[in-house]
Amino acid sequence: MARFRIVPERSQVFIGARSSLHPINTRTDGLEGFLELTMGTDGAIDLSVSPNGRLSLPVERLSSGNTLEDREMRRRIDARRYPMIHGDLVEIERAGDDGQYRVRGDLMFKGVTKRYEDGMTITPLDDRTLRLEGESTFDVREFGMEPPRILMLKVQPHVNVRVEIFAEREEA
Repeated sequence: MARFRIVPERSQVFIGARSSLHPINTRTDGLEGFLELTMGTDGAIDLSVSPNGRLSLPVERLSSGNTLEDREMRRRIDARRYPMIHGDLVEIERAGDDGQYRVRGDLMFKGVTKRYEDGMTITPLDDRTLRLEGESTFDVREFGMEPPRILMLKVQPHVNVRVEIFAEREEA
């Protein structure tokens, strides 16, 4: 089994939300963590060996570019009490050809853990580097967070999260 370290400066998280006035889009790097899995000679994940992984994102890295919106978002997240968002890999299963997988994992946000499942593309770029790409939609109310209201701005509860993760094999 090989261990791959997520490269924070290359890995991106894109978050999209809608408000009553305009879309709210955030893009950040700083995703940290690891992935342990066995790659087959065909470039696919060997699923006979259970993979393991964890990723984390500091809440302080989330920014829409609007100071007022960001302050309210951090207040509602309670960023001092819950400074990190974590994800733990539970299971991967093949979902088709060309690196398509169903990934199941636990997302921990604001002290609440929920299990999610969605599609992900996992591509070996070379013998040391993997690129993982996926997208999912979350309802922040499931984590006990009411969407912000700022003056006439009302944010919708459904948030679309897309990731592009680069992970490099660690030396044994």
